[in-house]
Amino acid sequence: MSSLRSLYDSKGDSPGLKTNMGVDYAIHFNIPKDPKERAEAEASFTQLVESLTKIGLATEVRDGHDSSLLIFVKVASEQYLTTQIYRERVQDWLYGVRAAAPDKDVSTAFSAEPVSDAERLRLVYLLITRPKNDGGAGITPGSGQWKRVASIFPLHDHAFNKRWIKEWSSKYVLTERDLNEIRDRFGEKVAFYFAFLQSYFNFLVVLAGFGFGAWLILGRYSFFYAVVNSIWTVVFFEWWKQKEVDLAVQWGVRGVSKIQLPRSDFKWDHETADPVTGEAVKVYSPINRFKTQLLQIPFAAGCLVILGAVYLFCLSVEIFISQIYDGPGKAYLVFTPTLILTGVLPMLSTILGNFAEKLTEAENYETEDAHDAALVQKLFFINFITSYTPLFLTAFVYMPFGNLLAPYLDIFRVTAEKISAKGTITTQGFEINKDRLKNQIVYFTVTAQIVNFLLETIVPVVKRKATQQVEKITNKEVAAEDPEGEHAFLERVRYEASLEHYDVTSDLREMAVQFGYLSLFSCIWPLAPLSFLINNWIELRSDAMKIAVSSQRPIPWRADSIGPWLNSLGFLSWLGSVVSSAIVFLFNNETEGPGGEPWGIKLWGLLLSILLSEHIYLALQFAVRHVLSQIESPGVQKEKAERFNMRRRMLKESLGEEVTKKPIPPTVKSGEKITRQALEEEAREMSIKGSSPEQAFWHRQQGMDESVQVGRYIFSQHSSNKTAKA
Repeated sequence: MSSLRSLYDSKGDSPGLKTNMGVDYAIHFNIPKDPKERAEAEASFTQLVESLTKIGLATEVRDGHDSSLLIFVKVASEQYLTTQIYRERVQDWLYGVRAAAPDKDVSTAFSAEPVSDAERLRLVYLLITRPKNDGGAGITPGSGQWKRVASIFPLHDHAFNKRWIKEWSSKYVLTERDLNEIRDRFGEKVAFYFAFLQSYFNFLVVLAGFGFGAWLILGRYSFFYAVVNSIWTVVFFEWWKQKEVDLAVQWGVRGVSKIQLPRSDFKWDHETADPVTGEAVKVYSPINRFKTQLLQIPFAAGCLVILGAVYLFCLSVEIFISQIYDGPGKAYLVFTPTLILTGVLPMLSTILGNFAEKLTEAENYETEDAHDAALVQKLFFINFITSYTPLFLTAFVYMPFGNLLAPYLDIFRVTAEKISAKGTITTQGFEINKDRLKNQIVYFTVTAQIVNFLLETIVPVVKRKATQQVEKITNKEVAAEDPEGEHAFLERVRYEASLEHYDVTSDLREMAVQFGYLSLFSCIWPLAPLSFLINNWIELRSDAMKIAVSSQRPIPWRADSIGPWLNSLGFLSWLGSVVSSAIVFLFNNETEGPGGEPWGIKLWGLLLSILLSEHIYLALQFAVRHVLSQIESPGVQKEKAERFNMRRRMLKESLGEEVTKKPIPPTVKSGEKITRQALEEEAREMSIKGSSPEQAFWHRQQGMDESVQVGRYIFSQHSSNKTAKA
């Protein structure tokens, strides 16, 4: 089976890329190889097709690869889908996501705002996965009765993908048009990631230029660079928060997080009536959830102890081999800590990540957003430890206390002597390596970025290439059974079914970790922003390739921000001001550090610098936030205009055209005609009905001219009185 990459390289003449056959989604259904499980799987398949048909979806079944079926799905009635989309737009307006309600005439509404691919695919996916009591088929891949459903994925639009990759290969920056295309094809959640990455890249241009100048002139541990770096993080973070709002308004999703999607795995205790709507709602005891959430404390402590112990052990081994041991094989033994971390760390991260998922499941959240936010918090904590612990240990343990801790490393010499056949190990005197901190930050900002790029782009391709020979045999058997004219199309779909799901959360996590290196430790090596600038230019294009070639097309979910990662960026920005000030205080001297002994550190000065930097950061954040709040972005102006037009239209519909017009007061010139006939008629009515004191008060002067005459008379009286007194 040829890969999508090879199909793209064939200059677009492959028939497999020319059409999607009108398919909205493909469902990959696994057939068990054990004959005893076939009956159960067949019953599940039959129920799957029946569930899809009952909600108005048409199905076609074809043979898949490696004992599987492909169930192709599309909406049987376009009118039914149009109704669903219109209902959702009305719901958006009711929840305040849209400033104005869609036009009451459905055709006019869709003519003014056509349905995008992302909107269509998202609604169809909700029809497939939404619970049955909400009008969906209730299909949840991989769980419960649908454990045979391996994946549900939309098909790639390869004409768009090919043009997309070609355009981006010749661009330096993304435009608003590019982001809108991503949003229309892959949904707002993916579009927000690319918008963030592009904005982050644009801001890095300034910091990279300044960092390069600081590296040439100021050197390491520069106080001035640390201040500028802290200002940069504040300005970028606050600006991005404003940019998120602007994009959300332009894309019509501001506040869409209020519309929560229920979790299919939510387990409720009882039902009760909603105090507002009176509808029956499923409730889970908040006390039980709080008890489960308390487990986060031992979970965090366990992560800190386990990962911290691994890093501390590897640090000790590395220091002993590289700086104390002077025996045979040193050139090779120095890689021992790296091998330990390479083998142990991914395994520990996977175990802790799985435990975090199980703990989040046990917390039993009602909605997908709440579940994802809780999981992201735990994953961020794990990534914080795995990413930054080596630098924290070097900066605040090795450099200040290295000479005091070095004698304890003698345990490695004793152990090595017991293992060695000679019984003795040659050692040398221990000295603090002043370049260790810089070498580490260079590794994390350069080498680790290159390794991560290879793991994301090259390794998956190699893995698929290694398994293609086995798949070719199966594909030949399937090809003989493919209907005429469908082989190329089915071959491509089978390949897409074998691809991994694209997870935008992992890319956002990667950028958050990178932002942390920049905020916390870039004062060690001012060229870090330049390294990240180059990496992110490549990252923008490699992520596009990953979506178009190496992953299934993502479900186009809506979002109004980058989600919980925004809070992570804010935390890292604040922490960066504290850590940077501490590093500059400790290392900005002639010896570039404490030299392995803490006796020369002025503790009061360290604490004062941390306290001052934090307060300056908070004051700066308040000032930047205030300045940015005074600037109205195009999105905010658009929202104000839409809300004004909505109020005007509702007034017109409710009160009529005449009331909404600017009222004209009844003056003499505009309609109040005082004539003898009018005065006589008014006097006649008063004589018949009688007049109250209020009526008599308001009829002493008839019209503007008479009021002016009376006033002038009073003026003349006052003037004559003053003249007489004089």
